Amino acid sequence: MSTPAGEKHQLAGFDARERGFNRPVEFVRTASGYQATLRYETTHIVTPEAPSAGEALQQLITTLQQEGYTQLRSQQSYRDGLYLGSQELWVEYPDRQAAPQVGLLGLLKKWIGRSPG
Repeated sequence: MSTPAGEKHQLAGFDARERGFNRPVEFVRTASGYQATLRYETTHIVTPEAPSAGEALQQLITTLQQEGYTQLRSQQSYRDGLYLGSQELWVEYPDRQAAPQVGLLGLLKKWIGRSPG
């Protein structure tokens, strides 16, 4: 059984179609930790249980980044059920770097760049 955790964050960034968004992330307390929930258009993500709300938020960020979301940042807006407004600082999450692509041109550059010996 889950109950509201009294904590909410605002999550902002760009979706996979490069459209800006800003939505609340809600947290629920479960038997063994916390889960984060995000609803955005047709997307509804609920994270697996995590030991803390912060770890549940990080799982949500990782999931969104894997789906192509970029420039993500969050701001805590409720703590213990109390509204914080914009008192808290925004936390930015660096975009995941795509794996470098190695093709014929990349191999040539690597070979030419080698020093003799």
